Amino acid sequence: MLPPTKGSIDEILNGQNQFIIPVYQRAYSWERKQCKQLWNDIVEMQKNSSYNHFIGSIVNVAERFAPTGIKKYTIIDGQQRITTLVLLLIALRDYLEEHEDVEFNIRPQIITDIYLKNVHGYDEEQYKLILSQGDKQNLINLIEGYIDRVDENSRLLHNYQYFYNNIAKNILSPDKIYESIGKLEIVNITLERERDNPQQIFESLNSTGMDLSQSDLIRNYVLMGLDPDTQKKIYIQYWSPMESMFHYENQSTLMDDFFRDYITSIEGQIPTKSLVYESFKKLYSDLSNDTVESICTDIYKSAKLYTNMHYAKGESSELNSLFKDIKSLKMNVAYPFLLNVYSDYKEKVISKEEFIEILEYSESYVFRRAVCNIPTNSLNKTFATLYGQLDKDNYLNSFKYILTNLDTYKVFPTDTMFYENFVSKDMYNTRTRMYLLSKLENFDNKAPIQVENFTIEHIMPQSKKLNEYWKNVLGEDWRIVQKDYLHTIGNLTLTAYNPEMSDRDFIDKLNIKGGFKESALRLNRYVVKQDTWNKDKIKERAEELYELALKIWKYPYLSNEELTYFEKDLDEEEKTIYSINSYSFSVFSKELYEKLNQNILNSFPDTRVEYTKNYIAYKYETNYCDIIPQQKGIKIYINMNFDEIDDPHKIGRDVTNIGTWGNGNMEILMDSVNQIPSILYIIGQSYDKQLN
Repeated sequence: MLPPTKGSIDEILNGQNQFIIPVYQRAYSWERKQCKQLWNDIVEMQKNSSYNHFIGSIVNVAERFAPTGIKKYTIIDGQQRITTLVLLLIALRDYLEEHEDVEFNIRPQIITDIYLKNVHGYDEEQYKLILSQGDKQNLINLIEGYIDRVDENSRLLHNYQYFYNNIAKNILSPDKIYESIGKLEIVNITLERERDNPQQIFESLNSTGMDLSQSDLIRNYVLMGLDPDTQKKIYIQYWSPMESMFHYENQSTLMDDFFRDYITSIEGQIPTKSLVYESFKKLYSDLSNDTVESICTDIYKSAKLYTNMHYAKGESSELNSLFKDIKSLKMNVAYPFLLNVYSDYKEKVISKEEFIEILEYSESYVFRRAVCNIPTNSLNKTFATLYGQLDKDNYLNSFKYILTNLDTYKVFPTDTMFYENFVSKDMYNTRTRMYLLSKLENFDNKAPIQVENFTIEHIMPQSKKLNEYWKNVLGEDWRIVQKDYLHTIGNLTLTAYNPEMSDRDFIDKLNIKGGFKESALRLNRYVVKQDTWNKDKIKERAEELYELALKIWKYPYLSNEELTYFEKDLDEEEKTIYSINSYSFSVFSKELYEKLNQNILNSFPDTRVEYTKNYIAYKYETNYCDIIPQQKGIKIYINMNFDEIDDPHKIGRDVTNIGTWGNGNMEILMDSVNQIPSILYIIGQSYDKQLN
């Protein structure tokens, strides 16, 4: 790195120099408030007769001399600052040109020759500042005075107009403005590509206060270390087309989600949202000119599949319909798993029919759990590890086998569990209610409806003051019937005439204009055959809809022959059932274990204890610690990387490269009950990591 220099914009831009904003940098984004601050600083300097005013730094990488002798620099930090100053100078120049009848000390051509253009440059080399992406031509048009050619939505144009309008107010004369611009101090830091690491310096400069998204940081990491020609090639061929796949409105947020799911699909572990960039760097620590194209090819391919799923596009109508349902169910947690399966389908590892079944069973798994009120906090980790468990030689059946063998909080609800909840659950006050009714209506329907055009109708009304008709048909216990069955699936349907139906009698709801008898909806086929509506009808309709639900949200049954395929390799050791009595304790170590065990269960809710051949496992999602009984104490293994753990009392040892029976890279030997608080503090870190 060359020694940092502190100087003015004049000292930075004067001479045969060109500053280039690389393709990986985001577009110009300063808004009115930043421009207003710069303008106010200039006014205040003149009012207070200040000698100078520091406005920040510019960090650039020296590239090469052009044949014309022009020095080129790639800006890696400070592009917003230097671009805004150039806009101010263009506005000042244009104001001077349009008021040439007034005598000023500064001539507009001086501004162009010193700050905006290289006198001896050709084509793009004639411009002192070259922006990236869509901003480049807009800035060139402003420099050339072609205001009418600038995109009217461009921030460059808006900020140029802001400065021009302020100059025209004559709060300061053009001479004073020019003088103040010369007083603005900037620290200029120039790196040498052969000797310095621009990425490390960029991260150091922006370690605090930086508002770049995780995907922005990843883009910078991938492209920043490359030479300019390779940067441009990779950006044009891969990165820009990939970014265009994500809709502009929430591009940054969705791309952050994509990279998190992409990393999870490879690693089988979910990175924390704020550490996606760090996880990406670990995954691709060997990024170089030789590897970047193959890496970007893989990212591009995955982004294509990801956006196909998210936007339900680019595939057959059958697959797109399933993608829409998955999005409607908000089961984004499955994306890392489905990304891998989708890729296998594209690579012809599995057939389209197999892919469809996997999508359907995944959807069924998530929906059945929602109906059965099983907490969703385990789903992301269930799907994150699922792909690695598949038997690629028996792909679909291994998937079904895994699902049917999930237990406790990961369980795939059986038909019995599903039935008990489906017919009795309050389906109206759930986030899946429109998804549910849409699936029931449109299953196997060649002319599916858009449920967004309908509202939900309670056949038995919601009113707390039922009229005499409804009290009579519901019976003496009408209050209990209404309370228990009002929001259940048997009493819910769709209508385009909700206000007209309101609290009317059932017969009226059947026969009024737009009533059930005029409805072509499948959901109303049972309803129109009835002449009254009560508890028995609601229960009967719920049973009928449940039979349909079994066809939609299927359980992944396997035949005995298929089960035998997966169970044939289980040896007797795997079939052995272990218990606390399977371990060899001394009286002393048994007492230690019982006290620690009780403290763990009291401290960490939802912990499951499993007994295996070699250790006792304490699990939330997976093992967060393992205990091995010994005669003189107990050994505890913490399922985290050793360098992640805060161990203030130094009670653990690093067993990263040492073979052990337990999971994790820290081992603690407990031989006293006095160690319990310190041990619980360390165990808690592993437990909390699984919660997050």
